Amino acid sequence: MTAALHQTPVELSDLEIARRVSAGDLAAFEILMRRCNQIMFRAARAILGNDADAEEAVQEAYLLAFRAIGAFRGSAKLSTWLVRIAANQALARRRKDQRRAVVVPIRGGLDEQGIEAGVTTREADGPAERAGRAEIRRLLEARIDALPEEFRAVFVLRALEELSVEETAAALGIAAATVRSRFFRARSRLREALSQEVDLALDDAFAFAGARCDRMVQTVLRWLRTRGPDVS
Repeated sequence: MTAALHQTPVELSDLEIARRVSAGDLAAFEILMRRCNQIMFRAARAILGNDADAEEAVQEAYLLAFRAIGAFRGSAKLSTWLVRIAANQALARRRKDQRRAVVVPIRGGLDEQGIEAGVTTREADGPAERAGRAEIRRLLEARIDALPEEFRAVFVLRALEELSVEETAAALGIAAATVRSRFFRARSRLREALSQEVDLALDDAFAFAGARCDRMVQTVLRWLRTRGPDVS
């Protein structure tokens, strides 16, 4: 049965996975975790603002879910049910320590090699392209991290995980109208922050100052002093 599970994980329905996990099938639980790791981590990370704490909250959520999954009846997606548990664990952790720092890079625990490994790449891309995408991603992550927490969680689930308004509302335990309002405001704040970054970057685009400027000036002056104004 384990082999079959690994061969056809996509074909298993939420209810079938829940039934197998409830019966103690760890292979089915592995499939469930691999399906839901990213969305659960992102949800917890959006609430806690910290990689390590988010991972621990997700682990705790999985342990709780494993014990309670027999109560799952399929009224919502299994992933939504799990995200709700992860969000509750993250909120409980946050309440225990309100002094936690808010803005932390999403991949702050990784070194540069780990950061590069996490970037989606195409085989034909060179180091410059990969470095450029990594820099854009770091900027975007930092700006998402800087959003107010109540906006950040909604934005991550709606924009990154592409959950519907109703799924996001169910996962976070808030009204659908609140999801719409917070997502709109989060997107507006993010757009404004990124626009400011672009405006600042435009001032430095194709810059030719400092050592490059000095080198050019000295090269031209040296030419003129040795050969005169005739450049033919």
